[in-house]
Amino acid sequence: MSILHITAPASIRTKVQLPASKSISNRALILNALSNSSYPIENLSESDDSQVLLKALTSGESSIDIGAAGTSMRFLTAYLSIKEGEWILTGTERMRNRPIGVLVDALRKLGARIEYIEKEGYPPLRITGRPLQGGSLSLQGGVSSQYISALMMIAPSLEKGLDLTLEGNIISRPYIRMTRSLMKHFGVDVEWEGNRIRIQPQSYRPVPFKVESDWSGASYWYEILALSDSGSEIELMGLERESTQGDSKGKDLFRELGIETVFTEQGVILKKKSLPIRKDILNYDFIKEPDLAQTFVVACCLLGIPFCFTGLQTLRIKETDRIAALQNEMKKLGYLLRDESDNALIWEGNLCDPDPDPVISTYEDHRMAMAFAPVCLKRKGIKIQDPSVVSKSYPGYWRDLKHAGFIINETL
Repeated sequence: MSILHITAPASIRTKVQLPASKSISNRALILNALSNSSYPIENLSESDDSQVLLKALTSGESSIDIGAAGTSMRFLTAYLSIKEGEWILTGTERMRNRPIGVLVDALRKLGARIEYIEKEGYPPLRITGRPLQGGSLSLQGGVSSQYISALMMIAPSLEKGLDLTLEGNIISRPYIRMTRSLMKHFGVDVEWEGNRIRIQPQSYRPVPFKVESDWSGASYWYEILALSDSGSEIELMGLERESTQGDSKGKDLFRELGIETVFTEQGVILKKKSLPIRKDILNYDFIKEPDLAQTFVVACCLLGIPFCFTGLQTLRIKETDRIAALQNEMKKLGYLLRDESDNALIWEGNLCDPDPDPVISTYEDHRMAMAFAPVCLKRKGIKIQDPSVVSKSYPGYWRDLKHAGFIINETL
């Protein structure tokens, strides 16, 4: 397993063409397929997740291995349940231990035929696709928004459509809004009032579509500027002010760390201001933007800003247990974080002796690698294990760091 040794430049002035949004790309691929469109998706994400999904939708193969692509697993489980034929859907060992029972149970209630091949509640799955009746369904609002989006996207194809009630608190609302917005682009109306989503039987229409740049990917450049010396400036290409991406909230979060966002016709320019003086602990609920948590945790610790971050319950079932991973790797750097109630991560300024030559483990998680790379701005350098994991969402990350002046050496 290779290790990258990353050293930061003295200052940073760079322009970055950000990758396309993975979240938008994956939804657009499913909607494009449901509309039987001959239009290719423009500016499709080059991430592993999107490329695996594209292959699954176009190869015609009945046995599909989606690797570590969690979104693809969930979206395809719903999509294949209405596509005539028998399908096998599997993935990596980690994927085969990520629960999918909530979605399978929901699809079965709508008439789907899905069997567990190995372990109850987990992939791999055997799916017998056929027309589904649809109807009324209730889910806990606290389940992954990807389950909800998967059901929403196939809903217009169901004989009775879908009347979905979300019970309790709804997490990750921005991703549901994104799905609704994209469905509208492809010609489908979605009624969403309070905790009830209603989608009548209707047809998608084939239309051209271009994917915008990725606000999640932008967060690592915000972190880089927050940790850099004054005088640094970064231009990020392809970001849109009126974005459907929930992670566009990152621009407001990083204002707390002294980063100003200036919108241009091409994207945004990030400018470093003085760090606001804080007299209290920084509190934030990440329930709507869980993918920003790792980036912000690392940045706050390195800047010496104590915090209490909540709304992190979905981090336990991501590519890895991200809460435990953050605690482990921040301890290597000398920071003692504690978790609370399975949804909170707290740092009160407690320190320990750091490892003399820490190597950051990435746990097969792209966001661990990208969130910890900027640590080199506050140290003489940092070592990142298994750096290839960034291909899951941002394949050109290391290339873009080199272009910005970072020195990157790889060893085995």
